[in-house]
Amino acid sequence: MNSPIAAENGGEARNFATTRWSLILTSAGGDGENPRARAALAELCRLYWRPIFSFVCRRGHSVEDAQDLTQDFFVMMLEGNWLRHADPNRGRFRSLLLKSLQNFLNDALEKRHARKRGGGAEFVSWDEWMAEAPSQLTVSAHALEQWPAERLFDLRWAATVVEQALRRLREECESQGRLRAFETLRSCLAAEREDVSYSALSITLGVPEATVKRLVHRLRQRYRSLLREEVAETVADPAEVDEEIRHLCGVLAAGSSENP
Repeated sequence: MNSPIAAENGGEARNFATTRWSLILTSAGGDGENPRARAALAELCRLYWRPIFSFVCRRGHSVEDAQDLTQDFFVMMLEGNWLRHADPNRGRFRSLLLKSLQNFLNDALEKRHARKRGGGAEFVSWDEWMAEAPSQLTVSAHALEQWPAERLFDLRWAATVVEQALRRLREECESQGRLRAFETLRSCLAAEREDVSYSALSITLGVPEATVKRLVHRLRQRYRSLLREEVAETVADPAEVDEEIRHLCGVLAAGSSENP
């Protein structure tokens, strides 16, 4: 079965030089006050809070403590001099973020009684984070309960990439008056072609099968393009996009199907 994150090889993401992560890296080593770079970092943090929170929970922290630690981690990144230490030679935001988080938690254990819980600062309201739509991707109970924290981090990261691409595709379809088509056909985006009943979809949408096939083809193409764009936002080199997609694809497929 194809993973929801599967994408065709070849082709660079459009406007790669202006991706959020590239902007952050070009500002690294400066005065750390580049407002565009800080805005880019804040946006990446906003998108990828779920893998951070899942990692902290998996490391044995209560939900309440994990919320505080997640907030504190992002505040440390955004208010500290993290931009100065962003290493272009370690080009994936996912990898550098995980290493930074591991170091932060090790340090937090030493300082856990040194300051008031919550740190007195808040990156964004936790209610705002939790108000986002819950994950729609199936993750096995075994993965959630038994996988190491690092592997669970990658699983949640992959799910976030997929869900962000799907969210953007849904918004595009809605703006074009094709929301019903999207909701009907979204299950086809990752399905094997032989598993798609075009005749049933034709009846549901009230259009000829040939039209359904064209719609599915176009949605798949746009979905893959959006996935590439999302991944490109988090790597330093366009050549890394396909490798990152393959890695996240494998993690997500394993997390969706593994059983105890």
